[in-house]
Amino acid sequence: MSFPAPQPVEICASGALTGRVTVPGDKSISHRALMLAGLAVGESRIEGLLEGEDVLATAAAMRAMGATIERGDDGVWRVWGVGVGGLLQPAGALDMGNSGTSTRLLAGLVASHPITATFVGDASLSRRPMGRVIEPLSLMGADINASPGGRLPMMVRGMSPAVPIEYTLPVASAQVKSAVLLAGLNTPGVTRVIEPVLTRDHSERMLAGFGTTLIIESTNRGRIISITGEAELKPQNIVVPGDPSSAAFWAVAASIVPGSEVTIANVGLNPTRAGLFAALRMMGADITEVDPRTVGGEPVADLIVRHAALSAVEVPPDLAPSMIDEYPVLFVATALAKGRTVARGAHELRVKESDRIAAMAAALGACGVAVEEFEDGLAITGTGGDPIPGGATIASLLDHRIAMAMAVAGLVAKQPITIDDATPVATSYPTFFATLEGLRT
Repeated sequence: MSFPAPQPVEICASGALTGRVTVPGDKSISHRALMLAGLAVGESRIEGLLEGEDVLATAAAMRAMGATIERGDDGVWRVWGVGVGGLLQPAGALDMGNSGTSTRLLAGLVASHPITATFVGDASLSRRPMGRVIEPLSLMGADINASPGGRLPMMVRGMSPAVPIEYTLPVASAQVKSAVLLAGLNTPGVTRVIEPVLTRDHSERMLAGFGTTLIIESTNRGRIISITGEAELKPQNIVVPGDPSSAAFWAVAASIVPGSEVTIANVGLNPTRAGLFAALRMMGADITEVDPRTVGGEPVADLIVRHAALSAVEVPPDLAPSMIDEYPVLFVATALAKGRTVARGAHELRVKESDRIAAMAAALGACGVAVEEFEDGLAITGTGGDPIPGGATIASLLDHRIAMAMAVAGLVAKQPITIDDATPVATSYPTFFATLEGLRT
């Protein structure tokens, strides 16, 4: 397995950001669209698919297990699926690159098929624990052998027929929920997932759209999602909305760079994903939703974001599941707020592409920001709108969101901030730096 050479990038403050941007397609939806289309019988069409490295890893894996996946010259992806139960034995290991979502969700698919797949990944992915999906998938009958610590490389030997289970999520995790539901697709009977804390619901929306029998109940135990197995998925035409996690960088940048006004087009505003915008508004951000509409079953709008004076808040912990990937750039916003912001309840950040709590504490601290680290978040004392000192070289730790968040920080720093390696950005937002330059002109 080869890795690209590190590409350092230096970010300097250079005035207001203005213009209109269209962010890449939603990464979570793109993964799920490829997987479910790969299990449908017939041709599905996907418009707006995120063409980042993580999603391309999912496409390659589904091809390796029998699906036909092609990208047309018109940018539309066409998928001919193999049917539920029809996944084929891959000829070699499935290289997941940096994608934890691909690994955990595909492990769910494999778990209830009579095939064996070995999952490998880059250095960052190989450090991330997979135990949280190994446990429920093993209860369903899959035989899973992981490296020490429940890490990659990991071999999943599926069981067919698998055993339906009722599983209560021990931590709020859309990936674990989705892995169990995807395993339930080819499992006879009813598989149930109970989530005490609501997490992003893209899997449920898309499973229902492809024709599964899916029942969702709200109870005193939490939200219960029941899926009836041995499903027959019907091909779909899918339009992927813009990724709110990518839009978050421009929303924060426009909010903290004086004189800025940025329109972010076609942003997915699924309530289970929109916590970052709620948190920014609590701080006083100027965010206007324009032309609200529904795209592919998901709520979407254009966002106009203008510079505003931000004030410190206590970020409600119950927002954490709806903005877990946006915390790094939220921390940057709090560094420019007036007062001390406390953001807790985000234990999940410890097991992302990097330990994002420790990584952002180190990065902002190196740039002269007053930071206090907790097990589940950070407290940050902001400048009240003045530039942060900057002048540091930041370790991205192979984490795309750390790299992009600290690039935004560089826009409001007295001294340039250098990101030691910008290559991880390609996993989710290949055009990020080009888009940034477009907003600065």
